[in-house]
Amino acid sequence: MIVAQRTLEILTRGRGMREITHEVGEVVSGAGIASGLCQVFSRHTSAGVILAENADPTVGEDLERWMTQLVPDGWGRFRHRAEGPDDMPAHARVLLAGAETLVPVTRGRLALGRWQGLFAWEHRREGRRREFIVTVFGTRA
Repeated sequence: MIVAQRTLEILTRGRGMREITHEVGEVVSGAGIASGLCQVFSRHTSAGVILAENADPTVGEDLERWMTQLVPDGWGRFRHRAEGPDDMPAHARVLLAGAETLVPVTRGRLALGRWQGLFAWEHRREGRRREFIVTVFGTRA
């Protein structure tokens, strides 16, 4: 079994999704495996990683609107506000959307469907430097 691991630094633009499929795909292709798995893990409690449609940007916009309605900023029942009204909602959003995802690797590439992509999902209003650990493991051809 071959294991490769790399940390990607991703700059977010604030709340919303940023596609990282290309960056993760480069880690996979450089790992030298034919088949296996790729895990992408967010090292943050207010930004996550998801698998979503990448063909139409309105999908990301709709997901963001939906999430904002589910977990609004400044919700009066949240007590944790150490870093502002979007602090605790960002933590709750990660629990709903996820902090990691797993994708099969086939013939040395991410085995994504035609319209699928990997996205860093920032849940804070302001952009930040985020780290995602990409771990690839599998066998050579």
